[in-house]
Amino acid sequence: MRIARFSFVLVCAIAWNSVAARPQPAQPAPLALVGGTVVDVSNWGRSANDIPGAVVLIEDNKIVAVGLAGQVPIPKGARVLDCTGKFLIPGLVDGYAGMNSQAQANANLYMGVTTVVAHADKERGFIDFGAHPSPHIYPIDSVGVTDNWSLLARQPAWVSKLREGPHPTELSPQDAARQMADAARMGTRVLLLPPHLTAANSQWIIARAHQLGLVTYGIFVSTPYRVGVEAGVDALPRMDRYILGSIPDELQQPLIDDADGSATATAYDYAEHVSPTDRRLLNYAQFLAAHHAALMPALSLYYANLPEHRNLWKEPAASLLDPSSMFHPTDPASGEMLYPLPAWSRHLPVMAQRWMEEDLQKKAGVHALRLWRINQSLFAAMPHYLAASGADAMGTMPGISLDTELDLLVRMGLSPREALAAATNNYALQFGWNELGLIAAGRRADILILDADPTASVWNARRISTIVLDGEPLDRGALLRLRR
Repeated sequence: MRIARFSFVLVCAIAWNSVAARPQPAQPAPLALVGGTVVDVSNWGRSANDIPGAVVLIEDNKIVAVGLAGQVPIPKGARVLDCTGKFLIPGLVDGYAGMNSQAQANANLYMGVTTVVAHADKERGFIDFGAHPSPHIYPIDSVGVTDNWSLLARQPAWVSKLREGPHPTELSPQDAARQMADAARMGTRVLLLPPHLTAANSQWIIARAHQLGLVTYGIFVSTPYRVGVEAGVDALPRMDRYILGSIPDELQQPLIDDADGSATATAYDYAEHVSPTDRRLLNYAQFLAAHHAALMPALSLYYANLPEHRNLWKEPAASLLDPSSMFHPTDPASGEMLYPLPAWSRHLPVMAQRWMEEDLQKKAGVHALRLWRINQSLFAAMPHYLAASGADAMGTMPGISLDTELDLLVRMGLSPREALAAATNNYALQFGWNELGLIAAGRRADILILDADPTASVWNARRISTIVLDGEPLDRGALLRLRR
């Protein structure tokens, strides 16, 4: 036995020495970004302690020092990138989107999105974890209900448990607890509490998720929004969903047993037609502002129906995308949303068909403006905001639509700096993701070097000179040359 054990130790030692003796790939020299202005996006964008003429020192994909010239020594042999006259912001975070292909990865990176909190569903497809280069992917998974698109659904232990059937149904508490544990082990960062979860399950799932270090998003129907918010849900995605929190109790009660049917349609219709000055809505706004949950409006899902929109297909990054593989894209020629007519309308004269199309577009525009005004009332109470595009569905596009989201947040009333914070450090403040969001020592070296000041106009956030991802400058032009 001793001889066998000695032989095993000897073999391991030889193997270890063999590995140690192999030449290891050389670590890249430190990178110093010199002379630019580091833009401050701390404190929800309410601070403005920018650092002009800064030195940002990067080693091993991390920022190791930030300060004025003379305060940060540049190591001998470091690579130096002259940023004089430029502005440095953290890489952008899209907090609710799909990421299903190399094309989408490239489009995100080209537009400065270096982290995508990615969700798989029938509109956005499965997440492509093999894309390279790629933004950092923080996976979202549903919890507590059956879901064919769950990240666990294709694992043998979960195939039958998560098979959806005609409608999603709640899992048992035991299965939901096991689901959360398995999701955490897989690297899931966010749990999405979907419409079919009832209040009691939502409350304990939120508590258990936080014990596991997981962030929670809530798109509630059966659970009243006030219950989910009081339970500590971290974020509320989609402006057309969280308005449901303003409905009266008599409309909420039927939703416990009817998350799909006529009761839900009635409740949403009520919420969408509420006056922006309605006392119930204003009280809901104050309630949201007083609690932990951040709003993630995904305004861009309605961008093409709001005034002053542009044709996003004219953007360089749009050349990477195939409209035939997107869920309800805009028309590439006009940039407008198209609404399919019923089959019987093909027998009508062309003028009649055109009138029907224009009528549908007009109604969609009225609907979008109604939601916009309701969200302006919520905004007036000053809740916290997180930027998310919802791409790629309903006219949104990866990367491009986070740019429109920043623009819409500013139109809503945020300052350019506050909008930038919503796409960067607010994620660290709200979720504890302290590896990202700031140009500061210890943070991941995802940095956008801009040609103009983004705090003067958020439009300048798209004037990207250089993208640094994991401490290495990217060839931005090469991102448009997708290998198909």
